[in-house]
Amino acid sequence: MTDSLEALKAEIRELTDKVAEHGYRYYVLDDPRITDSEYDELFRRLSRLEREHPELALPNSPTAKVGGPPLDRFTTVRHTLPMLSLDNITNREELADFEQRIQRFLKTTDPLEYVVEPKIDGVGVELVYEDGELAVASTRGDGVDGEDITQNVRTIRSVALSLRRDGAAVPRLLAVRGEVFYPTEGFQRLNRQREEAGEYIFANPRNAAAGALKQLDSKITASRPLDLFCHGMGAVEPASFAGHAEFLAALQDWGLKPVPLTRVCGSVDEIVSYQEEMEGRRDALPYEIDGVVLKVNSLELQRRLGQIARSPRWAMAYKFKPRQSTTRILDIQPQVGRTGTLTPVASLDPVQLAGVTVRNASLHNMDEIQRKDIRVGDTIVIERAGDVIPYVVRVLAEERDGSERPFEMPTQCPMCGSQVYREEGEAAYRCVGLSCPAKLKESLKFFGSRHALDIEGLGEKLIEQLVEKKLVADSADLFGLDEETLASLERMGAKSAQNLMGELHRRKDATLSRFVTALGIRHVGEATAKVLAEHFGTLDGIMGADEEALTEVRDIGPEVAKSIAGFFADAGNRRVIEKLLAHGFRLKAEARAEGALSGKSFVLTGSLETMSRSEAQKMIAALGGRVSGSVSGKTDYVVVGADPGSKATKAEELGVRVLDEDGLRALLEGGG
Repeated sequence: MTDSLEALKAEIRELTDKVAEHGYRYYVLDDPRITDSEYDELFRRLSRLEREHPELALPNSPTAKVGGPPLDRFTTVRHTLPMLSLDNITNREELADFEQRIQRFLKTTDPLEYVVEPKIDGVGVELVYEDGELAVASTRGDGVDGEDITQNVRTIRSVALSLRRDGAAVPRLLAVRGEVFYPTEGFQRLNRQREEAGEYIFANPRNAAAGALKQLDSKITASRPLDLFCHGMGAVEPASFAGHAEFLAALQDWGLKPVPLTRVCGSVDEIVSYQEEMEGRRDALPYEIDGVVLKVNSLELQRRLGQIARSPRWAMAYKFKPRQSTTRILDIQPQVGRTGTLTPVASLDPVQLAGVTVRNASLHNMDEIQRKDIRVGDTIVIERAGDVIPYVVRVLAEERDGSERPFEMPTQCPMCGSQVYREEGEAAYRCVGLSCPAKLKESLKFFGSRHALDIEGLGEKLIEQLVEKKLVADSADLFGLDEETLASLERMGAKSAQNLMGELHRRKDATLSRFVTALGIRHVGEATAKVLAEHFGTLDGIMGADEEALTEVRDIGPEVAKSIAGFFADAGNRRVIEKLLAHGFRLKAEARAEGALSGKSFVLTGSLETMSRSEAQKMIAALGGRVSGSVSGKTDYVVVGADPGSKATKAEELGVRVLDEDGLRALLEGGG
């Protein structure tokens, strides 16, 4: 901490400038000059100083990108100029007609110059800067009025909160239009996570982006990897540009991201060539595009051309060929994912689509199948939007002849024969088997992780070799390995093998709660495992408890009880546990800490900034408190971080006291 207030102000200003500059280089220019860890350290330092001295924080500090307090609703904002929609064309003849209409209107035969850019499949927004500072951001709405989403847009990393002033002169008023989008990789990761969690999946990145922008809690928006490309001009005062290309160049100087791959074209042939090039590259781009947009470059000609109804005369969207086709579902089979989730996949009558032969399509989950009424034998419309496995858009029910049959999820895992279960309120069906080959790698990684048995040296690469060489079929087989076998594996050697064998031997002396955690029972983390160990005292006691007995345990509700009972009822799981015990595990009871938080129950939700969830749990436990996985009327505190989810809402409904991260730290430092 600096000694004087002035020195502190100067440090905050310097850190603000540095974080903004390095963010611009990373998110806008894609040209970072420092490592991620160095950037994170600068950001953390600035966040801490602002937290300690909020009166010194600058209005548009980069730390605002973590989100602010939730809104009650969105207010309405009038755009600086109407946000018009574009007419579409789909071929060269329509493009030539478009140019001829413009030439007739302008009474000229001279060739025109166009700015042509990829058409980003995102959500249209307007950003308004006043004296270089972001004042308001809004959705397109009806083109005249939109919704104020300033707080959410401020969380997007590539959005400048303050315009850079070392390039083109910053206008007093700048309204810029753009597209907020979900990068393809982030979208696919989001849907995988939602699918594994049994949640509704988004049909496309545009829907996901729209959903993120419409969150009343901007911390949720901040947790999503949204991006923004700028492509258009609203009101600009003073205006000093002759052409649209000049305006786009100025945007980057000011710290904003113009649409990439933009090109100036001087003829219909050049535009057609550009459109074909972009269509060929679309699957390789890290964002979704569905065509190109062409705009007359001259701003004076744009003004003269004006608009027709709600579309400009001087711009047009040149769309790609549709990427849909029809085919027939030959069969539906469940595939078991790495976490045990069963995903129904349709085998299709092979069809050519977007340059590839499509034979399979993911149906995601049973809710999706039932919502679209998908049956074996159906004729369907499929779409491929950059994904390896396409998806079903809709069923052509009018093509049915009565031979179609519904699909039912199996009650036993097709990979290992273990029980398949579905929790109430979830879409996902899951295999409970400890030794299921489909989820073995993930099970072993968790078994040896620091949250479970903490087996040092049991890394991901080693686990891959052990599974692929069929040296282990379940977690118990780890303890049957020998030094010679381990030493023969890639990047091991005698010393590493000896160390790992010693580590495996030491981990046989485990507390009961760590052992139960390591089994990887759904809904049973460290906190719940500890509660089970304290309540039943022995592994036999836990394994022998039915659902009714389990619901009598503090903080365990019906869903968790069903998951635990189902896990231990599976014969395959009991065999693995017997093998582990046969290898000499000695399970110890654990002393319970007493302290200022004894008898207090906590639930943690969302991500914390200055400590990890694991660190928070340990600090609470050290003072005698308990951390539970679910909120009930008996919960004393719910600690809310970024992207908290439904637990925060339930806490409010039940009247449970809610703490933010600073409140938790104050409680811990004050000893309760």
